[in-house]
Amino acid sequence: MVSRMLHDEGDGWPLIVPDIPEREAGYRPLILETDRGKVPCRYYAAPGAHKGVIWVGGTGGGWDTPARGLYPHLAKELMEEGFSSLWVRFRVSTWLRECVCDVAAGLLYLADEGVRVAGLVGHSFGGAVVIRTAAGSTMVRTVVALAGQSSRAEQASQLGPRCSLLLAHGTGDEVIPSSCSESIFHLAREPKELVLFEGAGHALDEAAADVRELVRAWLKARL
Repeated sequence: MVSRMLHDEGDGWPLIVPDIPEREAGYRPLILETDRGKVPCRYYAAPGAHKGVIWVGGTGGGWDTPARGLYPHLAKELMEEGFSSLWVRFRVSTWLRECVCDVAAGLLYLADEGVRVAGLVGHSFGGAVVIRTAAGSTMVRTVVALAGQSSRAEQASQLGPRCSLLLAHGTGDEVIPSSCSESIFHLAREPKELVLFEGAGHALDEAAADVRELVRAWLKARL
């Protein structure tokens, strides 16, 4: 459980865009102190928001984001439209159970802030993390898995119809083949959608603009 929230006033965490001041980047750095450890986050707070999004990366750890800065770009855009976002950095980026606990702690924090419904967005290994987290939370109404792995993502079958699922993958992915998202898609129940980007790699950089518009429109429509 989340025992308390502490602001992180230091500069020890690596920045995606280190030359942009925090006030311009739009987030407030904080740490969720839980009984399992401290979870670093970046909070894009929209005053009075009842809808929220949590963003997570993959096994690389740090503040990794797909599609050429998708997470900070969309978090800031959605904040201006009344959505609060929490970008969560995993404590142990290769341990699925602990990563699920980190996202669950983020949901508790957003709930304490007044958020009632949330969407989860994960890239690569993070796709399996958000699918598993959503399966155990009625607060989560939609999941977006980008270039997600099919291993340990079996809970996709438990999401619909309460929680929608968007899967996006590049056909040129040499890390996790697009067939993994196809497998998850066939396993999942409606509402669901699978979008394949021709020739795009694992980070989806080649289709960054299209991915950004797809995810933005999906979150706004489903929350």
